[in-house]
Amino acid sequence: MAVTDEAIEKIKGMIVSGSLRPGDRLPKESELAAELGLSRNSLREAVRALSLIRILDVRQGDGTYVTSLDPQLLLEALSFVVDFHRDDTVLEFLAVRRILEPAATAMASSRISEQQLDALTAQLDALGAAPSVEELVACDLEFHRGIVQSSGNSVLCSLLDGLSGPTTRARIWRGLTQEDAVSRTLHEHRAILAALRDRDAEAARSWATVHIASVEQWLRSTL
Repeated sequence: MAVTDEAIEKIKGMIVSGSLRPGDRLPKESELAAELGLSRNSLREAVRALSLIRILDVRQGDGTYVTSLDPQLLLEALSFVVDFHRDDTVLEFLAVRRILEPAATAMASSRISEQQLDALTAQLDALGAAPSVEELVACDLEFHRGIVQSSGNSVLCSLLDGLSGPTTRARIWRGLTQEDAVSRTLHEHRAILAALRDRDAEAARSWATVHIASVEQWLRSTL
């Protein structure tokens, strides 16, 4: 592993220094191994590892390329790790979401378009006053994704997208067991939209915090 780690660090160094740029094709395996002072086996293992986390793209019969290094692509690895969360870490995921999502919502207040706000409003209207819990949670995911995308920060958007999965089951369970969960969620969504329409960043931040904290508070009470 130590030799493979060294190979990974050397390839990483080439990318960070600019010797290899997004979209560049790596030199032939034999040439790159000689250039970096590595065995071909250790280089091969490093390439395999870096392809798993979307740093490199191995194209059969064509060669190995540096990916676009787009944040959304790179953060796919986070989603993979998140899928292995334990139930007792859901509160930690919610806490991170409570820190990041209100900030993204506040950022969106000055950037989200009227058309996007109209689309989110139509989405809520289509749910009606008494949606099923599953319909509400699915809408909740799309609702917040749409707002976060409007923040203009692709890294923040990718992070929150990856973190949303572990909290889905908790939100469904809350909807099934807490009497006013559905109506409260709809009310909080409307309040967030109203703050965004008013271009009020602090109100948008506050309502997003209340919205996430309510799920967190309920979950704490059940543990």
